Parts: sequence; C-alpha cells; structure tokens
Amino acid sequence: MAISKKQLEEFNKLFDGIVNNVEQTLFGKRHVVQIVLATMISEGHVLLEDVPGTGKTAMARAISESMDMKYSRIQFTPDLLPTDITGIEVYNQKKEAFEFQEGPIFANLVLADEINRASPKTQSALLEAMEERHVTVGKVRRSAGLPFLVIATQNPIEQSGTYPLPEAQLDRFMIKTSVGYTDPNSTVEILKGTAHVSGQLKAVAKGSDILTLSAMSREVIANESVLRYIVSIVEETRQAEQIRVGSSVRGARNLTKLAKTWALTKGRNYIIPDDVKELATGVLAHRIVLTPDAEFDGVKPEQIIAQVLEKITPPTGNFEV
Repeated sequence: MAISKKQLEEFNKLFDGIVNNVEQTLFGKRHVVQIVLATMISEGHVLLEDVPGTGKTAMARAISESMDMKYSRIQFTPDLLPTDITGIEVYNQKKEAFEFQEGPIFANLVLADEINRASPKTQSALLEAMEERHVTVGKVRRSAGLPFLVIATQNPIEQSGTYPLPEAQLDRFMIKTSVGYTDPNSTVEILKGTAHVSGQLKAVAKGSDILTLSAMSREVIANESVLRYIVSIVEETRQAEQIRVGSSVRGARNLTKLAKTWALTKGRNYIIPDDVKELATGVLAHRIVLTPDAEFDGVKPEQIIAQVLEKITPPTGNFEV
C-alpha cells in the first residue's frame, strides 16, 4: 500500500517531535539521535563506540523517556553472568513452585554498557535476545518487549580486560556509530545548566507509535535499480584485496531496511542512492574483516567502504516505481 502525503507528514511530525525532545538533554547531537531512532524504527540495534562522557547513557534514557518506554541499563563486567541479564527461576517456598524473576533484558530500550567487558558466554545471552527478540531460560521461551532496542557501548581506547565481539556477533548490530564530543557552543550551553536532566523529560509519544512507524517503513518503495546498487556495494566488499571477510547478506538487508526509514525522514516514500551512500559506512564497516597486511598498514574498514562507494556507480532515473 502506497504511503500518502498525509502519512509522510504524520511520520515526520512524530519523528521530529521525539528528536527535538531528546535534544533538550543532549545538545548538538541531532544526527546521531536521528540515526538511533531510525534504527529502532527499522527493528535494528545500535553499537556505539565512544570514549566515556560523551552522553551515551543520557541519550538512551532521553529516548526512552520521550516515548514513555521501559528502560534498563546493564553494566557489563567480567563477573556478569547470563542470568544477570535474562533473569532466573527462584523457588517460592510459600507457593511451593518456581517463579521467574525477570532480568533487565525485559525492557523496551536496553543500554548494554561496555559490552566487551563481559565474557563471550554472557555476551551471547544478550545477542540471542537481540536476534530472536526472545529469551530462553530453562526450557521456557519468553518474549522481550515491543518495541525492542539494544544500544551497546564499547570504549575504542581501553582494551585491557576486554573480550572483543566476534564478527558473527558484530553482524547482529544494524549500525555502528559514535556520539562524539559536543561542539563548543553546545558545551557552553551544558555548562550554563540549560539542559534537562534525566527524569525531567515529558513523553511526546508512546512505544506503540514506533510499531506504527515501523509498519510504515516497510511500505517504502525500494526500486530494483537501488536494490542492485546495494547488492553491488556488498559484493564489492567481498572482492576488495584488503578485505579477508566481506559483508554478509544481513548487511545488505539491514542497509535496505534503514534506508527505507531514512527516506521517510527526508519526506519521501521511496529510497534514492544518496540514502544508501549516507548510511553504508555505518551499516557495513563493522561487518568486514581486514587482511593482516591491511591492519598492519593502519587501514580502517571505513576507508574501504569509502573506496567501494567511489568505485560503484550509483543508478539514475525514476526511483518512485
């Protein structure tokens, strides 16, 4: 079903309203807030690689408060157990039966802080929920919340005592990005104390609104020429000399899904190549593995994606059909 002009206006009114609300807490970070919100609408998850103190936690809380959603934060540490995430069955002596105590994964927005500090076994407990949107404890499967977004963070500088995420687990994240430092003017406003602190934001939407926007995003037109452009980009990541492992099919699928939502934020009900080019680095760079020689030479995955985008000629024509 084609998306009407009125639906486009309603989408952007709601989307911009949430972003504007979050900006009361997080100054100067409109683009990254848009990316995170678009990822949630696209039913994906976000990996934030950033140094401490850039506002990752504040952004996550502000997004959840703006939509009156259940929020939880998990501080990943080496001694964190899978049951600390998923929950555990506890025996109730009065009832003479086991009762399930939910873990923090049962929320709409979960901040997995410093995910690479926990053991791979503990990481996998979170990643099962991310992929399947359910949690298995014992023999019982329990559904996570809807909508459901995981924002995982890791420090790119401090490597001591960490367990780097394997490629298969990195592939579960729709996009990898960073919040970054605030610009000088925004920093001055923060120092003036004009920013809202956590808990002061009023909800401007509901979590169920995200489900409505997600349904709308799925109806965005993806012209075959644009789809072939996406496939060509992903194929090229597998052919480049400096890459040992290229992007998976999941990378192509996630790029398509996020581009559909991104098109809506631009007031269109169809994808254009510029949407793909704008999002490709964030969606694909963390999925590729460089050769040892390329790593030794200091090559970054982001550079490879930039080269791929330069090499592949984008399609032209009418993308509305």
